Amino acid sequence: MTVIAGTTGLIFNEPLLWEKGKKGRKGMSIPTSDVPEVSIDPALAGDGPDFPDLNEVDVVRHYTRLSQWNFGVDSGMYPLGSCTMKYNPKINEKHAAMPELASAHPMLDDEHVQGPIRIMYELQQYLSSITGMAATSLQPSAGAQGELAGMLIFAAYHKAQGSIRTKILIPDTAHGTNPASAALCGYKPVPIASNADGVLDVESVAALMDEETAGIMVTNPNTLGLFEGNIREVAEIVHSKGGLVYGDGANMNAIMGVVDISKCGVDVMHLNLHKTFSTPHGGGGPGAGPVCVVEKLAKFLPAPLAVKDGDMYRLSWDYPDSIGRVHGFHGNYGVLVRAYSYILSMGAANLKKASQLAVLNANYIKERLKNDLLLPYDKPCMHECVFSDAKQHELKVTTLDIAKRLIDYGYHPPTVYFPLVVPGAIMIEPTETECKEDIDQFIEAILHILNEAKENPELLHEAPVKTKLKRLDETLAARKPCLCG
Repeated sequence: MTVIAGTTGLIFNEPLLWEKGKKGRKGMSIPTSDVPEVSIDPALAGDGPDFPDLNEVDVVRHYTRLSQWNFGVDSGMYPLGSCTMKYNPKINEKHAAMPELASAHPMLDDEHVQGPIRIMYELQQYLSSITGMAATSLQPSAGAQGELAGMLIFAAYHKAQGSIRTKILIPDTAHGTNPASAALCGYKPVPIASNADGVLDVESVAALMDEETAGIMVTNPNTLGLFEGNIREVAEIVHSKGGLVYGDGANMNAIMGVVDISKCGVDVMHLNLHKTFSTPHGGGGPGAGPVCVVEKLAKFLPAPLAVKDGDMYRLSWDYPDSIGRVHGFHGNYGVLVRAYSYILSMGAANLKKASQLAVLNANYIKERLKNDLLLPYDKPCMHECVFSDAKQHELKVTTLDIAKRLIDYGYHPPTVYFPLVVPGAIMIEPTETECKEDIDQFIEAILHILNEAKENPELLHEAPVKTKLKRLDETLAARKPCLCG
């Protein structure tokens, strides 16, 4: 291997702002105030926050240097499985930042924000069309909140039917938030083991599904990157007992324009706009997890919904059976604009092509690496592929060692030790935005690391060695986190 993406580079040290500041420094000129001074009783005011005194260059360099410690999709390939870390086109950012949209106050009357509400209305229609579902609410502000809304819809539906349901079926290949979302709604999660092919067995579902079970939460494609080929049969079993089928749409990036979710028998699903529809991954900020439903569940959707009355767009609260608002106003509105812009710029044909390329890229990686890493399920995958470190055990090299060494080669590590059904899992999702040359370079980096494992395993145990901070004691960090900076 002659060229790698990662080098030692120039790494700056950067102290805390409190250490950097000096009394008397300032980064702005404040106009003379024309407001009379008012003295405040110190006993009431207290000491106040101890903000550091900084000039402009202190602040600019501080945040620029911190940004150089970061890695993101704008820096390089981000093969984080299950997360769909695809590139976010900057045209979507430009549209979301338009003052006509970004400055619209959430309490303006509908007639004064016709454009923003129209975007919401059309996005609802687009997401319904893409999934094959009947109706969509944009209310949930994250994928996990979309799951919660879906489970609340389950509960509202069964209550309306006069049916008492206490359990929910959850496959071992589901996303980790599924059991929590179900438990928050009072359901007891009942695990279902996947079969030797990594998918659900119809017989296993039939054995567990009864009249006390609200339904099943299925991630499809599942967290092994495999399509649940028995989904229709599973749905029929669940429906025959009066249950509902929840589809976790976090992996929708593999099946846009290819799979009609409603024809699979799914009744409710959420979508992660920050994954499939290329909006930024929050970093603690607002996300969006719209929830889509079949016709019989539309009346339970979170309100308000954007509707069109003639030539007028408005937010409607006229849903007496709604589970109610799950989000204050639409503080994640900019995320919705980005997804709307992405859908319009791509069009139906290119949304489908994006999924096809995502699947192609994942299968290419699977085929290139399966002779050097253990592939537990050697079959065509969808948008991601899952390996194991089993072949490296005799070298005393682990998944964590491989992941840490990848940092030295200029890559964010893939997802490790998930899904739990694969011991030592290495979960890689390239997405459709990576070209073959960049994927080949990533593959060569992994192959080079696996060769290092044979020749110098101690190097991997110490990795990363080129970063500002070396390998952390993750057990100690988890048990005794230092949050002071």
